Amino acid sequence: MRFLLFPLLMLVAASAYAADAHRIVLHVDEADAARQNLVLNNASNINKYYLDKGEEVEVEIVAYGPGLTMLVPGKSPVGDRVTSIKQNYDNVSFKACSNTLAKMSAKAGKDVKLMAEAEMVPSGVIHLVERQEQGWSYIRP
Repeated sequence: MRFLLFPLLMLVAASAYAADAHRIVLHVDEADAARQNLVLNNASNINKYYLDKGEEVEVEIVAYGPGLTMLVPGKSPVGDRVTSIKQNYDNVSFKACSNTLAKMSAKAGKDVKLMAEAEMVPSGVIHLVERQEQGWSYIRP
């Protein structure tokens, strides 16, 4: 009986958190500057909307494939915006796909460095799947 109670309590706790905070995950898989700016606009607009209402929100931007250029210094067409968003909003984070980074590094013949704002995840796609399974709202701009 005790073993059944713990998962039930975890489900109730997760439901309570979901009711109190909005959790949104956006993905970017294109190197296109317009698409990357659209993702950043969405993140900023989502953040402003909920914060103006006095509601909690957490936003993650997951970059993989060609979209990882968003987080590569010197190659990012939106690097200044990434830095500005991270400096101004502690509830917005940038996740970078380790699989893509390894392929980029192999192709370049050297380690590709990411911006300090990037947090590594093992796989961008798997991270998106897991977030959706955890109840996060998924947006693909």
